[in-house]
Amino acid sequence: MSILDTIVARKRQEVAALGNLDASPDALHRARARVADPRDFLAALQRPRRPPPALIAEVKKASPSAGVIRPDFDPVAIALEYEAAGATCLSVLTDGPFFQGSLAFLQAIRSAVRLPLLRKDFLIDDRQIRESVDGGADAVLLIAAILDDDRLKRFHDLATGAGLTALVEVHHEAELDRAMAVGARLIGVNNRDLSTFRVDLATTERIAARLARAGRADPPLLVAESGIHTREDVERLARCSARAILMGESLMRARDLRGKVDALLASP
Repeated sequence: MSILDTIVARKRQEVAALGNLDASPDALHRARARVADPRDFLAALQRPRRPPPALIAEVKKASPSAGVIRPDFDPVAIALEYEAAGATCLSVLTDGPFFQGSLAFLQAIRSAVRLPLLRKDFLIDDRQIRESVDGGADAVLLIAAILDDDRLKRFHDLATGAGLTALVEVHHEAELDRAMAVGARLIGVNNRDLSTFRVDLATTERIAARLARAGRADPPLLVAESGIHTREDVERLARCSARAILMGESLMRARDLRGKVDALLASP
């Protein structure tokens, strides 16, 4: 069993505890309407706070592959540093067992910053979308590798119908085709194979080339995820039309977050 299989199995146990939480389109719409300051995640990426690619900075304490990444973890302080450094959006890990995250982190960060927030978790049930809205998310992650076509379409429609942005994550060309089929406007390319956890930036280049060949007049915005450590990595991904980058581990390991962001995003 791969680590991804293990995570999904544990997630099934977690969602069973959500009970009768209403995740109908009407309930999701009403829940989102109660949010005092809804933030448009996709629109923010289209107008980045610093020269492109836009930075989605991730608040992450640990991961299954790296263990604890930042022992002195203060999610709100980190989020404030990211905002001051010019990040366009934030990604917040909410999985507890494998990433030491929490929905409480998302809620606390929302109260502290003005940036749009992505709930980074493994969504396998409609009720998690309602949970995301209630927790303060402006966007949710939909991982194509763990969702069949029906659930990918349903989750995408539920999320976007409620006013959330859906970041559909793919790892190879067949998953890109599935993302395009559901009408995804924001596609994340995970350079880390979630079965083996090996990382290869060429994954984004391959997906970007496939997207270019599709010849869409209004193509989805492409986000490169994982394995990004240097300015050279950022430039490489920008050359293949990635308009945003999602970074977690390399930022979390930096003692000087603002300095690290400056080094990554400074104009050549």
